[in-house]
Amino acid sequence: MVIDLNADLGEGFGIWRLGDDEALLDVVTSANVACGFHAGDPLTIRRTCAAAVDRGVAIGAQVSYRDLAGFGRREMDVAPEELCAEVLYQLGAVDGIARAMGGRVSYVKPHGALYNRICRDPEQAGAVVAAVADYDRSLPLLTLPGSVVHEIAAGEGVATVVEAFADRAYTGSGTLVSRRSPGAVLHDPGTVADRAVRMATERVVEAVDGSRVPVEARSICVHGDTPGAVLMARAVRDGLVDAGVTLRSFTSGSGRSPR
Repeated sequence: MVIDLNADLGEGFGIWRLGDDEALLDVVTSANVACGFHAGDPLTIRRTCAAAVDRGVAIGAQVSYRDLAGFGRREMDVAPEELCAEVLYQLGAVDGIARAMGGRVSYVKPHGALYNRICRDPEQAGAVVAAVADYDRSLPLLTLPGSVVHEIAAGEGVATVVEAFADRAYTGSGTLVSRRSPGAVLHDPGTVADRAVRMATERVVEAVDGSRVPVEARSICVHGDTPGAVLMARAVRDGLVDAGVTLRSFTSGSGRSPR
């Protein structure tokens, strides 16, 4: 059993800090680095990429709608050509900084509202895939199972990787419970760790209605902006290791660029 453990990092902005990136980078195998559209700024991106490279953690570009005020969690209707250009812009920014730090972007994970939108909207999914294909067709997209982006990406020769969320509640149909609903985000480290272990070993997660939902994930996410995120991530990592799961990024290498 091999699982990647990812977290959203670099989500501070200016003097404002969100989460403990350095501590989380000691735990995870992949870092979804904010690209400046929902959070992050050049200095934060630089520091996060440098710290990831130092630890051999894979770097992903966490692209988003242009929505700093809403933290990228407000759905927006963006024309496909514009969305493609904005995703391309974000990819180039983070990859350029990562390479200057001795690393590189090795995958793409949309954030927030954009992540959820491309699971069901072929037009916006196509725009994101087009940006990835324009930039580097070898970069895989991290997404939910059942997302429409899988078929669209396959048609463009872009790989997709399925992930699950240890700290989010699931509906009986396998989608994430809306953050607007009570209990959508889980906070107890033991509960989150137990769910992650079941996801990795039994390939199931218990939904809010009590049903068992199949989960075939190569990567498990723990959100970096959740209070107690470091404790939860450590509990998840320890639980997976104790269950005999090997923790390794789904990408072909670490955050370091090939020499």
